[in-house]
Amino acid sequence: MQRLGIYGGTFDPIHEGHLYLIEQVISRNIVDRLLVVPAGEPQLREHAPLASGADRKAMCIEALKDLPAEVASKVEVNSIEILRIGPSYTIDTVEAAIQSFPNYRIILIMGSDAYKKVNEWHRADDLKKLVEFVVIDRPHHPGDTTHEIDALDVSSTEVRSGQSQAVSPSVAAYIKEHNLYASK
Repeated sequence: MQRLGIYGGTFDPIHEGHLYLIEQVISRNIVDRLLVVPAGEPQLREHAPLASGADRKAMCIEALKDLPAEVASKVEVNSIEILRIGPSYTIDTVEAAIQSFPNYRIILIMGSDAYKKVNEWHRADDLKKLVEFVVIDRPHHPGDTTHEIDALDVSSTEVRSGQSQAVSPSVAAYIKEHNLYASK
C-alpha cells in the first residue's frame, strides 16, 4: 500500500526549513506522495496568520518550483483547509484524504512541538486511529521523534520580522512582489 503524507502548517511563509523536511520525507522514502496543506483557521495558535490563505497557498506553490524535480513531482499543495469555512481541523482533512486516496496509508507529518499537543486536537482519538504519525524534532522543541531528521533552525516568525532570509528564491520574489510582511 502506498503512503500519502500530509504536511500541514500555517506556512506564513513557507521557508527553507519546511522545504528541507519535504525533501527528506520524499528522498528517504518515508512517503510516496506528499500533500502540503496550508492551514485555514488554525485553532491552537495564539495569532492568526499575517498573510492571507491565498498568499500562503501561492507561496507554497512557488516554493515547490525550487525543489529538485524528482522531489517536486511527488508533492502537491492542497488548499482544502483554506477553502473550508470556519475552523480547520486535521481530522476533517484526513477524512477527506482517505476519500480521495482510498488506496493509500495516511502519514501525518509534524514537528515535535505540535505532536506534544495532539491530545488537545479535535477528535484526537479518531485521528490516532486513522493515521501514522511521523514526528520530527524541531530545534528548541525536543520531544519524541519517529524519524531521525534534524530540522533546520528556521522560523517563519524570524522571516516575517526580517531577522532571517531563509526562504527559497521563488518565495522571496513572491513576498517582495506582493509586499508581504513589509510592516515588520
